[in-house]
Amino acid sequence: MGKTAFMFPGQGAQYVGMGKDFYEQIPVCKEMFKLAGEASGLDVEALCFEENEQINITEYTQIAMLAAEVAMLKAVEEKGIRPDVTAGLSLGEYGALVASGVMTPEEVFKIVRKRGIYMQEAVPDGGAMAAILGLDTEIIEKICGETPGMVSVANYNCPGQIVITGENGAIQEAITKLTEAGAKRCVPLKVSGPFHSPMLVGAGEKLAKELEAVAVHEIQVPYIANVTADYVRKTEDVKPLLEKQVSSSVKWQQTIERMLADGVDTFIEIGPGKTLSGFMRKINRDVKVLNVEKVEDLEKL
Repeated sequence: MGKTAFMFPGQGAQYVGMGKDFYEQIPVCKEMFKLAGEASGLDVEALCFEENEQINITEYTQIAMLAAEVAMLKAVEEKGIRPDVTAGLSLGEYGALVASGVMTPEEVFKIVRKRGIYMQEAVPDGGAMAAILGLDTEIIEKICGETPGMVSVANYNCPGQIVITGENGAIQEAITKLTEAGAKRCVPLKVSGPFHSPMLVGAGEKLAKELEAVAVHEIQVPYIANVTADYVRKTEDVKPLLEKQVSSSVKWQQTIERMLADGVDTFIEIGPGKTLSGFMRKINRDVKVLNVEKVEDLEKL
């Protein structure tokens, strides 16, 4: 018997209208959007469904994305579909926490609202990120280590795609060196700061204080953390890993490879876009990958 994984996308996949059909057609989904609004103090429905500029600003993007993901998750669960393992990319890890039973929707909505604010506030002037395409990981890590200033790997997405993060000047210098080293493309990302960089340690520390008041429940479905690319086996490890995640590399490729080694052969991406499904095609083409982004996608499951 094969295994099924739920996976949740991160910031960057958001768009106006995400989850609206779930909201309009499935009562439990509407409940989740309303709960996200109550927990965050924001008009989450307007943020997700009406044209606005805030949806692409970190402190608003995160709660909007998570509301859509949790709503879609609840629709999947109503169909009686359960995962054997779960994980999420960056912000998406909070969707995985709900799927694993570690936190309730209300708890993750409250904490992610704070996470978005702290990450936005911590952004220093000149921070940047860039996707490096078509270059070996070891070469990218070496060049980052040799470049003056603060620059490091933010995301190990899939073979041939690594994201770097750090100070603007250091990123520019690293891009020059990486291009000379043979990178096919170096694409600056439209982000509001150097996420998953040591420059955000302070944001993680603030988040840790907020997490002190959050209950952590028994892990019902195994989930894999971004920071370690390994299963979280003890509830007491949940909060320290979430604190570190803000300023540490996201080991997504390694997370998927761990699932594959454990016999997962069906991956269901729950949330806006198909970013993670795209990564899967570059990691392993031999597994089944499904998406839940629209209500009609539920029937394919």
